[in-house]
Amino acid sequence: MTVKKMLFIILKTLGIIVGIVVLYIALGYGLPFIEVSAKDDGQKKEIPIYIYTNGVHTDIVMPVKNDLHDWSSKIPFTNTKSGKSDYRFIGIGWGDKGFYLDTPTWADLKFSTAFKAAFWLSESAMHCTYYKAMKEGDDCKMIMVSKNQYKQLVQFVEGKFDTDPNGNFILIPTNAVYGDNDAFYDAKGRYSFLDTCNTWANNALKAAGQKAALWTPTDYGIFLHYKK
Repeated sequence: MTVKKMLFIILKTLGIIVGIVVLYIALGYGLPFIEVSAKDDGQKKEIPIYIYTNGVHTDIVMPVKNDLHDWSSKIPFTNTKSGKSDYRFIGIGWGDKGFYLDTPTWADLKFSTAFKAAFWLSESAMHCTYYKAMKEGDDCKMIMVSKNQYKQLVQFVEGKFDTDPNGNFILIPTNAVYGDNDAFYDAKGRYSFLDTCNTWANNALKAAGQKAALWTPTDYGIFLHYKK
């Protein structure tokens, strides 16, 4: 192979990579503006759920317990550092296991972690956080759903947890929790630049018949449909 041909191949490869990045950025910015409308099932909207972001990652927050579901039965309070049982809400998010456990801050991010997360090369995890109260703001929006919509949401969220032969959620033993009120569990699926933590949360809203972006890799793409 001549130097000229080798240089052509390198430049072509770089061009393809740059093209993919530009296309991804364009789609990541444009597609979130296309709204998937909420579906009205005709039932009373009586159950509050929340979308909550830490600035990067969106969680779906639900009541710990109501007459339809008790999250504490599969996500025990005792699996948190505090062990307290007076929490009223639980936030659940899906994401890359390496990001969750090895990257507490952006300063801790390693290239290997980011590369594996982007290209389906690492496992995923569920991050579950208990809260005593929720406060609406730019980072937290309440959505009222019907009982049927809540059942659909619960089914979607539970379906992402990996389980043992007895159907129990699998706790990840780690000290890399973010506080006294959270825990990590094994999850199904592979994280990637096409299927991010926010893509999952956006799909959870769709499963519950709520407003959502057509597709979004970011929390912004979710929250822009819930601006008052």
